[in-house]
Amino acid sequence: MTWTVAAEPFDSSDASALRRDYYDEVASRYWRRPATAEEIADGLDGDGADLLAPPTGQFVVGRYGSEAAGCAGLVLTEAAEPGTAELTRVYVRPVFRGTGGGGVLLAAVEEAARAYGVRLLRLDTRHDLVEARGLYAKHGYREVPAFHHRNRYAERWFAKEL
Repeated sequence: MTWTVAAEPFDSSDASALRRDYYDEVASRYWRRPATAEEIADGLDGDGADLLAPPTGQFVVGRYGSEAAGCAGLVLTEAAEPGTAELTRVYVRPVFRGTGGGGVLLAAVEEAARAYGVRLLRLDTRHDLVEARGLYAKHGYREVPAFHHRNRYAERWFAKEL
């Protein structure tokens, strides 16, 4: 089987399910226990997903074969920093990990960013998301000093020149 990635509305059925799974995993890892339905709902409420649509960004869904298996988002930060965008909500469902989906999702977001004229793509993550940090480093993202933005859980910052 192979991966395919396409832009999709962040609130489509598959995209919504992937975003929910993403928040379930990051919250569960943060709390070191299964996240409650309320914690997941809180994470999704007012999370800025509306920025993941043109003209402020894009959301992509990756499919392995025909199954929705992963996602990633792009948020343009042009108003504050021309030529810069944020990579966000990169997620591959556990059953599909190790099949190359993370790299395919990153490539799709980078391609979308270039189409918007983005020259610098950056992201934040946490210490405990070791697999994510490894994925970013493998694909040319370098660790950088903290940059200002809204994520209170950010502990590590990465950037890549496109």
